[in-house]
Amino acid sequence: MALITFTDRGLYCAKADVYIDPWRPVPKALITHAHADHSRSGMGSYLAHHHSIPVMHHRLGDIQSEGVAYDQKVMINGVEISFHPAGHIPGSSQIRLAHKGEVWVVSGDYKLTDDGLSAAYEPVKCQHFVTESTFGLPVYKWQTQDEVMREINAWWAENNANGITTVILGYALGKAQRILANLDVSIGEIFLHGAIANSNIALEAAGYVFPKSERITRETDKKRYKGAIVIAPPSAMGSAWIRQFKPYQIGTASGWMALRGPRRRRNADRGFILSDHADWAELNEAVAMSEAENIYVTHGYTSVFSKWLTSQGLNAQIVQTEYEGELAEIGESATKDPDPE
Repeated sequence: MALITFTDRGLYCAKADVYIDPWRPVPKALITHAHADHSRSGMGSYLAHHHSIPVMHHRLGDIQSEGVAYDQKVMINGVEISFHPAGHIPGSSQIRLAHKGEVWVVSGDYKLTDDGLSAAYEPVKCQHFVTESTFGLPVYKWQTQDEVMREINAWWAENNANGITTVILGYALGKAQRILANLDVSIGEIFLHGAIANSNIALEAAGYVFPKSERITRETDKKRYKGAIVIAPPSAMGSAWIRQFKPYQIGTASGWMALRGPRRRRNADRGFILSDHADWAELNEAVAMSEAENIYVTHGYTSVFSKWLTSQGLNAQIVQTEYEGELAEIGESATKDPDPE
């Protein structure tokens, strides 16, 4: 029997009696990162990188949790378990499980680009590699972070000069902090949606430091928004909340902005190609660096990427999961493969 099997609750290691990123309640869960589709409520206990723990407590409440450091080895019934940087968001990890020479790596979500905030991705060699495929098409090729942030800062500076509020949309955990950490603070004031401010508090408890910013409340003087930048989650688009910033321009930061159609932009004034997931080249590089012969492709363009890997001589197969990647940003189904075939 393989060390890890794929069940209707999640990826399961029977030898250690643990699940990795389960989507149904289980007694013991190993968590790759604190995003809601990978870290869900109802587990008996949680084991994650210690930078993920404050965010998980903020989101999930009074849970039984244990934090570990990167490369720290934990033995459970003879299975050696360790967490390694995935580069996705702060605290994100690839989870390595090894027993009697059989080695699996469950990568969760990841990117190879070093964003200067998350611990940079580190390849982990194995025989079995579980990979996402959120952007598993050759069309997805990211600009550098420096290029994208120059575009965002230049757009903000232009809006500032015209007395317009700049609203930039990005996921409340990971994307928002990445944008915040790279803003040119000399341009103007920075305001945060409450969901992002809450994520910042949890990350600051883990030791992260961010540029000066302010949570938006009913008491905030609306005159201060003129020329400022507001960081908000994608759910703010079209809401009554966002109207308080008029006149404003809205920008969306997402890997989906690589597809220029209006459906992807969702009525935003600007689209910036910034993703916390690997692009096509990075997905292929991660698979190659793992040196694994057996690849299990989860959420995203699963059929395209698995067929490609098979054509390259690898044993690749699709695994059905309930992870979302960045699909939630455009309202796609969590389980639907966007592959048109």
